[in-house]
Amino acid sequence: MAISQERSRRKISGGRYKPITKRLATRGGIPANSKVGELSVKEKRLRGGEIQKFLFAVNKANVFNPKTKKSSVVDIKTVVENPANRNFVRRNILTKGAIIETSIGKARVTSRPGQEGLLNAVLL
Repeated sequence: MAISQERSRRKISGGRYKPITKRLATRGGIPANSKVGELSVKEKRLRGGEIQKFLFAVNKANVFNPKTKKSSVVDIKTVVENPANRNFVRRNILTKGAIIETSIGKARVTSRPGQEGLLNAVLL
């Protein structure tokens, strides 16, 4: 069955809306669930010719150090904490806000890896 982003068929009161047909504009997508691993990126053409990158796996992150005001590319060891879902920690899934263990310390992910195709983080 297709994943859809359309509105509910029922109103808040319990009544029904008029039936609507499925449209390409309301289709949804499967979540990327970016993991820690060898780099894997795919591209998808969107409406209007826009290209979106999906990051499926990554083992390096662009980490910004606020004290020295410098960025560096470091290795990701594991996911320590993820406020989006506690089960993402066991599966090493990266989302915005996740806390990762890197070679220079813990960092918080500031980008949306499943939708931007890159991983940016800030050192804690």
